Amino acid sequence: MASTPGGNPRTRVHVVSDVHGNIRDLARAGEGADALVCLGDLVLFLDYADHSRGIFPDLFGTRNADLIVELRTARRFEEAREFQRRLWAGIGTDKAAAIEKAVRRQYAELFAAFPTPTYATYGNVDMPPLWQEYAGPGTTVLDGQRVEIGGWTFGFVGGGLRTPMRTPYEIGDEEYAAKIEAVGEVDVLCTHIPPEVPELVYDTVARRFERGSRALLDAIRRTRPRYSLFGHVHQPLVRRMRIGATECVNVGHFASSGRPWRLEW
Repeated sequence: MASTPGGNPRTRVHVVSDVHGNIRDLARAGEGADALVCLGDLVLFLDYADHSRGIFPDLFGTRNADLIVELRTARRFEEAREFQRRLWAGIGTDKAAAIEKAVRRQYAELFAAFPTPTYATYGNVDMPPLWQEYAGPGTTVLDGQRVEIGGWTFGFVGGGLRTPMRTPYEIGDEEYAAKIEAVGEVDVLCTHIPPEVPELVYDTVARRFERGSRALLDAIRRTRPRYSLFGHVHQPLVRRMRIGATECVNVGHFASSGRPWRLEW
């Protein structure tokens, strides 16, 4: 815990989201901070900037990764799913087992890189059932729960809402809203996805609107946290904006930036 020139103690928290396999920078993300907060998407299935990186190209090669990115970017999701079905059929490997094996390899390294203490919630591409297996004693996993850090209350809600992409941890709107409600009034509201505001959910590179949460937006307006922190949208139209009394900040995309967002009070 740092101090001001007058000697008053201050708290610094570093926040990351959308780590997507960036183990090297994650290991340094907590330096100089009292705690690290991670808002999910640890796993790297496919790097849209470098199609040779991730679980998908490891299994099927870079050329097929190029094609799947092309289909998804064009929003041809059904064609993309059919293409993937043919790929899996071609290698004759159990899909769920192969993906879990690859995810486990990534989780073993990623969770080992977390500093103590770390407070983390899931992203939409994460596999929650595996987290407790890899989270060490210095890592607290929260979803629909609260924790106090330096006298401020932090609330955590993980996962994403259902989309045509069908990523591993997508849930229904009602279930997500219930987790937001369970968190209640907090100083800092930490989620993986942003509130449903066009400027915050539009990805300028993917050229599409990602799914944000109306329940989260309503909670921000109603409970007025100091901060709403989130990731999910890698290249947003706007990274930061104020909604009433709340400063809303996109703290990703850590995979490409390698720099945590810093909160100090």
